[in-house]
Amino acid sequence: MKFAPKTLTPYVSARHYFGSEQRRHREIAKLSLVQLAGIVNSSKSNLARIETAELMPPPELPSALDAAFGTGEHFHGLYQLAKREAHPDQYRRFMDFEAQAEVIENYEPQVVPGPLQTPEYARALLRCQEDLAEEQVEERVNARISRQERQNGDNPPLRWAIIDESVLRRRISSAKCMRNQLASLLEQADTRDSKVQVMPFDAGGHSLMSGALTLLTLPNGSTVAYEEGIEVGHLYEDPQRVKKWRRQYEVLRANALSVADTVKLIRTAMEDYTSCDTPPS
Repeated sequence: MKFAPKTLTPYVSARHYFGSEQRRHREIAKLSLVQLAGIVNSSKSNLARIETAELMPPPELPSALDAAFGTGEHFHGLYQLAKREAHPDQYRRFMDFEAQAEVIENYEPQVVPGPLQTPEYARALLRCQEDLAEEQVEERVNARISRQERQNGDNPPLRWAIIDESVLRRRISSAKCMRNQLASLLEQADTRDSKVQVMPFDAGGHSLMSGALTLLTLPNGSTVAYEEGIEVGHLYEDPQRVKKWRRQYEVLRANALSVADTVKLIRTAMEDYTSCDTPPS
């Protein structure tokens, strides 16, 4: 039976349009999925799912497609739109603000902040959500890692993260996964553009224990706040509401460990994950 490619619906969303453009340029170049996969260092199945908008393009694919087809930044631009669609709707405005923020400050009580996560750690966290299929997990991993692009660019924002000590102690996936994640966190703990502090157990209770908080300082000097629970989040743009969250964050920062002491604690926590995982019997 002759293979019939699935009909595309390019105008449903930016992700659908990205996929249809990949197929269009591939067919113009007279390339099969297998041939294109070899050029852009991907797999045939992934490229096929991207063309039908079943899979979010990974961050490295747009530039590879632009290089393969000689399309300048065509796929890069489409990806900037498409990657927002991997997040819930209420998150999109926050993402727009995050993309332009000059200072990003956040507190996380349970897990490493998304923009500081390794792919393996992010994948393990997302797999805890039993209603997500594996391809949905991969979509969200790619979307989460794509948020790290600005930090590696020419003009990164200042990122200041405060995490609870439980983030270091709660094992996510394997010991190797945690070791690699803490090593990555250590690299970002005290640089020109990134600072990390830990809120230690012995500091006791505080006002932000029950949720995550992100403060974004925009180029015009204004600040927005995003407070997030288990399944819902709320974006605050009113200056008086934001002022309340700013005050609570500054109290938290004052009571957290210094950056130097945080580095020491991360190194100590890494020692708990130095032993090899026990192989299955």
